[in-house]
Amino acid sequence: MKPLVLINFKTYEESCGDHALELAKAISQVKQKDYQLAIAPTLLTIREIAKKNKSLIFAQHADTEYGAHTGSIPLGELKESGAKGVILNHSEYKILFLKLKEIIKLCRKQELISVACASTLSEIKRIAAFAPDYIAYEPAELIGGNVSVVDADEKIIVRALNVIWKLSPGTKLLCGAGVHSRKDLQHALALGAEGVLLAHAVVKARDPKEFLEKMVG
Repeated sequence: MKPLVLINFKTYEESCGDHALELAKAISQVKQKDYQLAIAPTLLTIREIAKKNKSLIFAQHADTEYGAHTGSIPLGELKESGAKGVILNHSEYKILFLKLKEIIKLCRKQELISVACASTLSEIKRIAAFAPDYIAYEPAELIGGNVSVVDADEKIIVRALNVIWKLSPGTKLLCGAGVHSRKDLQHALALGAEGVLLAHAVVKARDPKEFLEKMVG
């Protein structure tokens, strides 16, 4: 599979409601051949976006299977709505480890790609034992900033990869937090990562399509 460039829409004003549809359309028009572009729209817009473009779509969170779980987000409904994967345990939406283990297991059952976020090396060790498809390393202090994780401490990226390869060889690493340029993307791949997790750098760009074309072109 090509390196993954996953854009988390979060719930910025620029990526909610009709803006989410416009942003998804702009991203779907980015021309490139070397990467797998994917988006994680707001939960309320997944179904409509899935109907209107062929982007690889992730959900920003999931909870459980169908059942008596008021206010929860069932994996089965996400899949039926058009999601192909799920972001889990983002620093803005942490999940208890036992629950995370259960949801990753359910993702495999539902054939949904699991991206589990980790903000420390110790968290990577615990999550790797659950064998998600991807672990996204995002130090919380760098999220939303202009210093990328690969520039802040590239040695810890190598250490994270060694941990993952030892505990879960099938799990791939994504670099997130502060990633905002082609240089950051290339640096992450050179260190051994299999892609990046982006958010505000794309969502709040003056021209998201142009921004992404410069990054992956």
